[in-house]
Amino acid sequence: MVNTGSIAFMILCSTYVFIMTPGLAFFYGGLSQRKNVVNTMMMSICIMGLAAFLWVLCGYSLSFSGDSFGGLIGDFKWWGFNGVSMTEAGPYAGEIPNACFAWFQMMFALITPALFTGAVAGRMKFKAIFPFIGLWLFLVYFPMAHMVWGKGFIDAKLHAIDFAGGNVVHISSGITALILCLLVGPRKGFRKGKNFLPHNIPFIVLGAALLWFGWFGFNGGSALAANGLAIHACFTSNTSAATAMLTWMLIDTFKDGKPTLIGACTGAVAGLVAITPAAGFVPIWASFVFGAVVTPICYFSISVLKQKIGYDDALDAFSCHGVGGIVGCILTGIFADPAINGQTGLIYGGSSLFIAQLLSIVVTAVVAIVGTFIAIGIVRIFTKLRVEEEEEYVGLNSSEHSEIPYPSMM
Repeated sequence: MVNTGSIAFMILCSTYVFIMTPGLAFFYGGLSQRKNVVNTMMMSICIMGLAAFLWVLCGYSLSFSGDSFGGLIGDFKWWGFNGVSMTEAGPYAGEIPNACFAWFQMMFALITPALFTGAVAGRMKFKAIFPFIGLWLFLVYFPMAHMVWGKGFIDAKLHAIDFAGGNVVHISSGITALILCLLVGPRKGFRKGKNFLPHNIPFIVLGAALLWFGWFGFNGGSALAANGLAIHACFTSNTSAATAMLTWMLIDTFKDGKPTLIGACTGAVAGLVAITPAAGFVPIWASFVFGAVVTPICYFSISVLKQKIGYDDALDAFSCHGVGGIVGCILTGIFADPAINGQTGLIYGGSSLFIAQLLSIVVTAVVAIVGTFIAIGIVRIFTKLRVEEEEEYVGLNSSEHSEIPYPSMM
């Protein structure tokens, strides 16, 4: 039976998650070079239109109605929101109408593809990334949402768990980020002494703050009701973020003698990513472990692994979201407490969940890899992926959008 308190709570949580996409635009925009800030932010902002349009048209239906191809994707029963009730509960949440659940889930479809755009900042054509995002939603996001949250393959067959998007959001987008930056190639001057320092640290702080704020809706709202589990998810999320921030500051201080503001913000985001699949399954004390463990792993990926292998993930989308999501998914299989939400992790004697979590990572990676290559193959038929060398030198603000972010600084 629907509950008006839960409806109000979920509308509020949806609003929180919505603000994460412009928050990410600020976060990525601050991390980018000044000559590319318009393009970098546009790659996130445009999704607020594209993904919302596709979600109502058929995305929600493909993600959450029916079951096709052995649990890989849904069907078109709710095409154009046909039959999606505004007053009666649907099959996934007992205290809110089906349409309210759809409204909340739409915000996840907005933020997820925005995450991987940071990997190709400064060199990918907007006319290539925009159709790629649309195709990626059909080939990766809608199937992943169905398999994990829509009673599809990962949920029904593997019995893996993902409270708020470790697989669906972070691992899928992170793997895609890695593939994209490899296919598009590195920025000119990468690993040749050129400086790619962020152009606006206050933007980074604003973006990180909006992301942290929105994450309370992201994880807390995934309880799908105004209840104790939502409160629990907020506490685990904030504790993991706080621990990860402090750990990153400690690493910076140990390595370079002083903490950095960018590092503190990056650490907080990594902690939020890691706790996302576990927020409603693990005890609050475990969130200290999540934040402390994910930080050095993500730090190593950014400062060592990227340089060793030589891939140019411009804004570290893979290192934060892909790597952080994988760490979180594994730790979920270790620390899930049956007394909290009925799932038994490794330390409580449940090895099957741990194995299921590992298998879910593999499935997510396969879906992301296959879907990304298919989408890129289609886009390449119509346009090049990368801007010309001179356009890259001038900057994508001008070459891709003919806009100047700070006219007074000309």
